[in-house]
Amino acid sequence: MTQIPDTMSAVYLPGNSTAQIKEVAVPEPGPGQVLLKTKASTICGSDIRAIYREHKGKGPEAYQNVIAGHEPCGQIVKCGEGLKRFNTGDPVIVYHISGCGVCNDCRRGYMVSCSSEHREAYGWQRDGGMAEYILADEKDLVYLPPRLSYTDGAQVACGFGTVYEAIRKTGIDGDDAVLVVGLGPVGLANLMVAKAMGANKLIGVDIKQERIDLAREKALVDEAYIADEQAVKKIADATYSDEGVEKAFDCSGSSGGRQLAIRATRPRGSVAFIGEGGDVTFNPSPDLIHKQISIHGSWVTSTWMMQELTERLVRWDIHPETLVTHRFPINEADQAYELMASGKSGKVAVVFDEEIA
Repeated sequence: MTQIPDTMSAVYLPGNSTAQIKEVAVPEPGPGQVLLKTKASTICGSDIRAIYREHKGKGPEAYQNVIAGHEPCGQIVKCGEGLKRFNTGDPVIVYHISGCGVCNDCRRGYMVSCSSEHREAYGWQRDGGMAEYILADEKDLVYLPPRLSYTDGAQVACGFGTVYEAIRKTGIDGDDAVLVVGLGPVGLANLMVAKAMGANKLIGVDIKQERIDLAREKALVDEAYIADEQAVKKIADATYSDEGVEKAFDCSGSSGGRQLAIRATRPRGSVAFIGEGGDVTFNPSPDLIHKQISIHGSWVTSTWMMQELTERLVRWDIHPETLVTHRFPINEADQAYELMASGKSGKVAVVFDEEIA
């Protein structure tokens, strides 16, 4: 039987570009809940944008001074009463929004879109995964297949689930040239999944050379360019026509990135906006109506789509953990967040058991 301590180390984000480690009590699972031993917890760009640098936003982005982290993966070590599926010892991913469970969106598995006052996101309104143990509701768990690592699962919890949803909305097959704008961890995940789903050609664009170099190092792009005035022409040339790509994904969250995604897409193609924040201005007639392109908004994914993704990752024999460039123990969490905030790395993980994470 696993010996569970009385206290644990946990990370909080005060909003001044630092991370604080506190010693807090290990929670006790109630009915319908489990206690997880955290194995890996990765850092998301939305944590940096909306919490790490300053606390901002209302609703989904209203940080309530809880334990940080919404990309956790771990193993159940204690169960509350009334569980219906999971048991002690199971490896699981935590879907990072705990919805009311009874609204239309929750019934569809899209707890991210729950509008109930009872909606709480892990690491935002309730304690999250940057701690040695996590208290989670059973309904928020997704089974982690044995062939995936805990660090794989942590990335499925947000980034990979998010891009899988967007790719399913636009559709990708072997005829498609695919553009990804913004080559941070989400953009790299987008490229990895698009490649696994058979994209014919993969093109990446970013404003930072380090990110372009990483995409090339990971063999995720056929072509990659700095975002400049020549980018649209370079993308068209790379597709051997003047028309551009069939599918484009903006992971930058910037006006320029979104404009580029639209203008580099050929007539009757599809664009998905994934990156949060910012704004965009475009000319509806030449950019959208006359080209007859479709623009999709995509926000996280559903629990059933996330479970499907874990099965697909095993079939494709790809591992999200290959995008992790740096791992830190929890007592070095400040360094982990600082590195992620610099934008000069791939995915950054805090791991709690290096041998198996």
